[in-house]
Amino acid sequence: MHTGKRIGIFGGTFDPIHIGHLVIAEAAREEYALERVIFVPAAHPPHKLARFITPEEDRLAMVRLATESNPYFEVSDVEIRRPGLSYTVDTLRWFHTQFPPGTEFYFILGMDTLLELPTWKYIDELLELTHFIGALRPHYERDPEKVIAHFGRTGREKIHALAVPQLEISATDLRKRMENGRSVRYFIPAAVREYVIKNGIYRGQEHVE
Repeated sequence: MHTGKRIGIFGGTFDPIHIGHLVIAEAAREEYALERVIFVPAAHPPHKLARFITPEEDRLAMVRLATESNPYFEVSDVEIRRPGLSYTVDTLRWFHTQFPPGTEFYFILGMDTLLELPTWKYIDELLELTHFIGALRPHYERDPEKVIAHFGRTGREKIHALAVPQLEISATDLRKRMENGRSVRYFIPAAVREYVIKNGIYRGQEHVE
């Protein structure tokens, strides 16, 4: 059984994980005094069924490589081990069984995803199970206050916007760069880049510099 008062949960496809993810996780950890941030690679995200996703064992390995140097970061394979589609509510229910009563959870996600919270299934239960931290990029044009207000007092208490000095990096763009044989040096951690090249994760990886 774990101990601790505030635990960050960072779910995502991480295809691939990149330095933008790491910056968000570290900023959230520091701002909200999180004991640790647990990265949870998704196995079968319901909203990404239309495209090919890199096998989960490779994405899990890349996340472990990217986070191993930070003692406050951990990795969980709970969603990969769970059969069927990955739903956030199932993940949060499980984490509540792993930590002592009274532990507060903070689910970290991008601001675009946070603005979609009113459409999520089981959102009322999720707001009981966790706080949400939305990473707010500089000069972001959409106002998160509207979605916070949508949930009234609960929204003000449980939904947070965190300004992050985030680089404009996306996993989609990185996959395209690698497919076209373009460099991803400094965009992703060196150990992850080496894993991509060694294991041929993305087409054209043998040309990645």
